[in-house]
Amino acid sequence: MASILKSLRLAADANRLRILLLLDREELSVSELQEILAQGQSQISTHLAQLKQAGLADARRTGKNAFYRLTAPPALMDVLRPAAGEVPEVESDRQALRLALRRRQDRMRHYFDELAGKFGRQYVPGRSWKGIAEALLKLMPPLVIADLGAGEGSISQLMAQRAKKVIAIDNSEKMVEFGAEMAREHGIFNLEYRLGDLEDVPIRGGTVDLAFFSQALHHAIHPERAVAEAFRILKPGGRIAILDLNRHHFEEAREMYADLWLGFTEPELERFMKDAGFRNVEIAVVHKEQEAPYLETVLATGEK
Repeated sequence: MASILKSLRLAADANRLRILLLLDREELSVSELQEILAQGQSQISTHLAQLKQAGLADARRTGKNAFYRLTAPPALMDVLRPAAGEVPEVESDRQALRLALRRRQDRMRHYFDELAGKFGRQYVPGRSWKGIAEALLKLMPPLVIADLGAGEGSISQLMAQRAKKVIAIDNSEKMVEFGAEMAREHGIFNLEYRLGDLEDVPIRGGTVDLAFFSQALHHAIHPERAVAEAFRILKPGGRIAILDLNRHHFEEAREMYADLWLGFTEPELERFMKDAGFRNVEIAVVHKEQEAPYLETVLATGEK
C-alpha cells in the first residue's frame, strides 16, 4: 500500500504526470522530452530519476542515447489516464509528441541518406534540381494555383507551365508590375498577377486547388490570418503547401530581408493550419543549410 501511495504522490506533480502519460505512448529520450515539454535538461532529468527510483520508469541505452520507457503498473496507469483531462498541457504534449517522432524518422532518413550514394552526390552530369522540378511539374494535374507572396513570380512562371491557371499575389506594386511584364514577354497567358495582402487575398472563396506560400509567411504580420485566408480561397479538397524557415536566431534577417518573423516551429505551423480548419497536416524539415547561419526549410502541407 505504501508503494502505491508513494507512486500517486509522485504522479500528483503535473510535470511528472505529463512525463508518465507521454511514456505511456512511446519510449523517449531526455532531449525529446525537453523538446516536447519545453523544459530544461536538469529539470527533466530530476523528474526521470524520481520516477525511475519509484519503479515507474526505466532507461534503455542504445549507443550513446538512453530511451526512457514506462514500467508503472497497469493498475496505476488506469488511475492516472483519466486525470489527463485535468492537465491543460496534455493535448499540446500529444501534438508535440507526434512532431518529435516525425523528427526522429527524419533524422533516421538523413543518416541513411548520408550513407547512400556518397560518390557523385555533389555532381552528376545532367542532374539538377531545376530538371527534377520540371519533371515533377509535368506529372502534376492541371490546377488553379494561388502563389501567395509571389514576389516577381519566378516560381509562379515555373508552375504556370503545367497549371490550368496561376494567380500570383504580392503587396508590392513594383513586384507585380515586373512579374506581369515578364509573363507577357515570355508569352505566359495563364498567369495573372494581382496586388494584394496575404491577410486579405483578392481571390474569390472556394476557387483555388492549391494555395502555395514559398518563404512568404514570415513576412505576414499575422501569419495565422494568412493561413486562414488560404483556407477560405481553396475549394473543398484543395491543398495548402507552405515552404518557410524553421525557427532560427539569425536576427540580421529582420534588416537584411525585412523578415517579420524568424521562422516558425513545427508546432506553430501545425496550430495555424489546424485552427484554420486544415486536416491531414504533415510537417517536416526538408533542407538544412551547410553553412552559417545554418537555416532550415520546413515544408507543411494540409487539405481542406
